[in-house]
Parts: sequence; C-alpha cells; structure tokens
Amino acid sequence: MGLCFARVRQISDPPSHPEGTHELEGEEGLSPEEKRVLERKMKKILKKEEKKRLKVTGETQQKTEASGPSAPQQALDYLTCWAENRPQWKFQKTRQTWLLQHMFDPEKIPDDHFSMLLHYLEGLRGGARDTTVQKALAQVKESGQAPEDVGVQQRAHRAKEVIQLLS
Repeated sequence: MGLCFARVRQISDPPSHPEGTHELEGEEGLSPEEKRVLERKMKKILKKEEKKRLKVTGETQQKTEASGPSAPQQALDYLTCWAENRPQWKFQKTRQTWLLQHMFDPEKIPDDHFSMLLHYLEGLRGGARDTTVQKALAQVKESGQAPEDVGVQQRAHRAKEVIQLLS
C-alpha cells in the first residue's frame, strides 16, 4: 500500500493538476477499503498544502464556531430526557462522563437537575459507581480543609448526598 501512497503524493504535488481532479492511476484494482484509505490520505495531504499556502501568504484560516448546543446543555438535555422520556432516551457515554465529572458544581448542574442526577445515579453500576463514590469521598475530605469556602461546602453537601445514595 506504500506504493499507492506514493502515487497519491505524486499526483497531489504537481500544480498542473486542477484541485478538482483527484484520479489515481491503477485505482480500479483496489478494494473499497483501500480506496477509502487513499482518499483520506489525499485529503490530509491537500489540507496540509492548503495550510502551508495560507501560512506563506500570511492569511489565517477562520475557524467556524460549532453550531449547536454546548456540552453542558447537551448533558442537561440528556438527563432531562432520561427523567421525562425514558422510551426516547438512549445511553451516551460522553454525556454520562460529563455529568459525573461536573456533578458537584452547582453552576454547571443546577439544583433542579441535581435531584434528577441523583435518581440517574441510582442505576449506576460497575467502575463508574466506584469512581463516583471515590470522587465524592475526596470532595468531602477537601471540604474539611476549607471550612470557610462556601463553594467547597456546597460541593461537599452534594458529595455527601451521592455517598449516602451509592453506599
């Protein structure tokens, strides 16, 4: 397959080829998987060349803002769907991970959603459950070191609720 990569490189290098033509010599003998691999490699090469060209001319590429809800909003929507519309709800590891990482932060998970999260945590199993208990214990321990910090005490209160639920 290294030979095919060289062909892609040779074809994409010459400036005489218009950007719209990306035909490969001997492509007909390749499996669909090999074609996909070559297409990805070629796309990567063209992207690098475009980046170099922009760098030489001093232009910067404008990054497009991700359209759609933010991670916190998606996680809260996921939790709300779990609580209110279980038949439509579907497990999503990334949403659960976000919720577990931020469950003690009242700014990221408001109190009304935290009560939903506690019900969600009842079904938590395995390593996620163990890790959650360990994080909650660490949060309570941290609160003993900073008794005057209101934010730490709020997180500790939530952690105690989680420990009580999962232990």
